[in-house]
Order: sequence, then structure tokens, then C-alpha cells
Amino acid sequence: METILHFFRTYPEMAIFLTIGIGFWVGTLKYKSFTLGTVTSVLLIGVLVGQMDIPIPGPVKSVFFLLFLFSIGYSVGPQFFQSLKSDGLPQVGFACVLCILCLVVTVVIAKILGYNPGEAIGLFAGAQTISAVIGVGTDTIGTLGNSPEEKKAWLDIIPVCYAVTYIYGTIGSAYILGTIGPKMLGGLEKVKQKTRELENEMRKGDIEDDPALINANRPVVFRAYCACNDWFSTPRTVADIEKKLQDMGRRIFVERVRSAGKIVEVTPQLIIKQKDELVLSGRREIIIEDESWIGEEVNDPELLTFPVEDIFVMLTKKTAKGKTLSELRRQEFMHGIMIKNIKRTGVQIPVMANTKLQSGDLLEIVGMQNDIKQAAPNLGYIDRPTNKTDMIFVGLGILIGGIIGALSIHLGGIPISLSTSGGALLSGLFFGWLRTKHPTFGRIPEPAVWIFNNLGLNMFIAVIGITAGPTFLTGIKEMGFVIFFAGILATSIPLFLGIWIGNKIFKFHPAINLGCNAGSRTTTAALGAIQESLESTVPALGYTVTYAVGNTLLILWGVVIVLFMA
Repeated sequence: METILHFFRTYPEMAIFLTIGIGFWVGTLKYKSFTLGTVTSVLLIGVLVGQMDIPIPGPVKSVFFLLFLFSIGYSVGPQFFQSLKSDGLPQVGFACVLCILCLVVTVVIAKILGYNPGEAIGLFAGAQTISAVIGVGTDTIGTLGNSPEEKKAWLDIIPVCYAVTYIYGTIGSAYILGTIGPKMLGGLEKVKQKTRELENEMRKGDIEDDPALINANRPVVFRAYCACNDWFSTPRTVADIEKKLQDMGRRIFVERVRSAGKIVEVTPQLIIKQKDELVLSGRREIIIEDESWIGEEVNDPELLTFPVEDIFVMLTKKTAKGKTLSELRRQEFMHGIMIKNIKRTGVQIPVMANTKLQSGDLLEIVGMQNDIKQAAPNLGYIDRPTNKTDMIFVGLGILIGGIIGALSIHLGGIPISLSTSGGALLSGLFFGWLRTKHPTFGRIPEPAVWIFNNLGLNMFIAVIGITAGPTFLTGIKEMGFVIFFAGILATSIPLFLGIWIGNKIFKFHPAINLGCNAGSRTTTAALGAIQESLESTVPALGYTVTYAVGNTLLILWGVVIVLFMA
């Protein structure tokens, strides 16, 4: 045992990796639908490892936490600034109201129970499931003029309160929004019916019959047919064929042609004769729905062997921004282009005719190389797969944010600042938005963002757990069960009020209302519960804007709570 203690105390970084490894593993374990989640698991494993009384150098957790905050800002920046325009203002307003409710309810409960700043930060972080508040609150406590002993006691109690309240914060949010929320809005069946009606409304524009608008689980196919139908006894142009298909309500494209035994270049004016072979592209169920209009399918390996691109494009061009998918597909440059997927702030949103596109959206499109070359420049910047991160952008972005956050003003003798962590978050917001305006630099691939988000936050949480380990059990005894019930109130009250306010004051559609509540609380687990309950992805349309606003405000509340409670 002495050898083990000596090893980890000599090499504390090994204790961190031990915590990360076991914590991530525990986070994957489930009992029915219950799981601790990665962050809570890492914290609790850190507490166990911390029983060895391992000193951790201070800068370690700060470095990883700043990476985490910058990447969070970078991810939501485009949506955050986009939401400030008129179309997103109602959801922005709602997110601000709910975030203020979360702050006020938590502070009132903490005041009634006589909690210190550390207890209040832990309560808020766990009940509102916003782990990053721990870092911002820790930084802010460090700026106060209290004695080092008092500040250490506050810091040591944060992870205790967080661990106790986080479990209900996650499970309770999912249950309230996925189960109780629909009942508050008229009953589950009624909300599901209204959601189906909204889906049908959003599909108006031939979404069901338009292969250019597809969901990811409906793959695009390329199939070869013989033009043997009597309709081809009179030679037809490619434009004639595609018009006939559109008149049939089936937007299908002619991609390749074998005429007189030779593969020829396809143009709208190309003449198709009877017995020629055509490659058609479109949604599988549309193409095979009825083949009698053209002729039998043929197996022609040479005709079907050609390059097709499946790429991601970041939407930046005015020719596409603000348009619905129905409007976009009618643009001439969209000929032959299929939209497979749309992501907004990393969340997949419904691909429907009346889904409105926004700057920074990531579109996955499929088509022939020539069609892609025509469409992509009119949509935005081709986001080709890469494993390179622009570390100049990341390093200078965090530095600039840290400098701004370190600046402080004194009110009543109390230094007030965003702290370096708050500055890094705001810097990430700005630099994330900036990349949508100038996408040729500042690339952080999605896997790198995942690393920054997950490893950055969990490295920070691991250090918190390890350093708090020796005093954790004492803290649990001090706080008792009262902190658990305080967490239930701090989680539930804002959500119940939020559902009511979204319905009565903002008059959101029920599905959008529930999505807005999940987004404002940045609770992805709750969004999943809502979508599963309503059997629809529509709630995601209320999640993205409010998630961007909620992620920013809830994290910054860490500064406000410490100042209130101090």
C-alpha cells in the first residue's frame, strides 16, 4: 500500500488518468434506464482516489477547463448570435426567463437554508446540470477577500453538493419534461397529435415525394433502368423525363445514360431513345415505387460505376440562409442534390420542407461531382473531413478571452470580473461566430471538439474530486439529506414554471415548448426523453437556440451566485 501511495503522490497525473479511465467506464453502466453519467461517475471515482490524499498542481485543472469552455462557446457561437435576430427572439427571450428562474430559485433556497457560496454553487451546478459552473464559481471564490481557510472550506463543499443534487437534476429533468410536461399541456396523446399536425404542416412542399429532402435513415440510391416503355417510342430529352417525374410528384434525376451502347454525357437537351439505359437517383422508396412508366431495372456495372460525393457544407451564403428547404430545393443550383442531414449546434434537426435554414448549419449533401461543384459554392463552405485543428486559433482565442476575463472592477470593495473561465467562454462564442463569416480558418473538427468538451471538463472534474476526497465524507455528514431535497426543489420549480410560461405567455407549440425547456437547461438527456415520448424529432427545433443561450447564461451565473451569497 505504501508503494501505491508513493507512486500516485509522486506522479499525481497518473491518479487523474486512473480517475478518467474508471470514471468513463462507470459512466457507461446502466440499470434499466438509469445511469450516473460520465461527469458524476468521474467525480465520485475522483473522490475515492482522493482518499489517498494526493496533491494536484493547481494549473492542471485550469488548463483543461479553459479548453472546455472555449470549445463550448465555439460550438454554440453561430447559433447564439443567429438567435439574436428576429426569428429566434421569442426563444431567446424564453431562455433568458428560464435561466433567470433557475438562478433566482436556487439563490432563494440557498438563502433560506443559510448556505455559503460553495454550497450554493454546488446546489446550482447539480440541480441545473451545468457542471461548468463549478469552475466559474471556483475562480470567482478565489477573487474574494475572505481568509484562505474559509475559501478552502467553500471549495471543498462544492463537489459534495454537486454530487448529491446532480442525479435528480438529470433524471428529474428528463421525467418532468418527458412525462409530466405533456400532461401539463393537455395530455400525452393530445400533444402527440399536435406534434404530428406540426410535422404535416412542415412537410407541406412535397417532402414525402421529394427525394431532395430526406432523413438520414432513408438512403439515396442510384439505379439503372431500360427506357423500354412505349412513352419513349417518341425520343425524349432528359429535361422532358425529369419534368414528367415532377408532374408525377416524384423528383428524380437522370444521372447517367447509355445510348447506342455508349455512355454519354448527360445534359438537359440530351435525347433519350427507346431501349437506352438510364441511371436515376433519388430516395429508394420513391424510385422503386412504380417502374412501369420507364421499364425494367437492368444490371449494368459499368453504367453504375461512377463517383458520387457525400460531403458536409457549412451554410454561409445569402443564396441559402433564411430559406426553407422547400425554397432551397427550387434553386437551379440544387439540381441533382440530395440533403441527407442537417446539424445545428451539433444537434440533428428535422429535414422537412418548411425547416428554415440558418447561418452555421451543417448540411450533409449527396450528388454527382459536377452537381456538387455547382451547389456547394452557393450554399457555403465545404467542410471536408480533416484531423487538423487550428491551434493558433484556439490558443490565441483562449488567451484573448482570459485577458478580458481577468479585468475587474471594484464595487463596494468587492472585485467583480468574468474570471478567466468566463472570458474563455465569451471568446469561444465570438470566435465560433467569426468562423461562420470567414470559414477558411479556425477549423476545429467535430472529434476535436468532443475531446475538448469531454476530456477538458472531466479532467477538471477529476481534479476536483481527487482534491476534495479527504473531506468529502465529512461534507456529506454536514449537509445531510436537506441538500438532496433542496436539489429537488431547485430542479423542479423552474421547469414547472417554464412549461407554464412557454404555454401561456410565449404560446409555443407543445413540442417546441418542451424542447425550449430542455435547451434552456442544456439537458440533452431530457431532449431524448421528450423525443421518445412524442415519437418525433420536432422538439429539437426548440432546443438549439435555447441551448446556445442557456449554455452561456447558466455558466456565467456562477459569478453572480458567488457575489450574491458572499
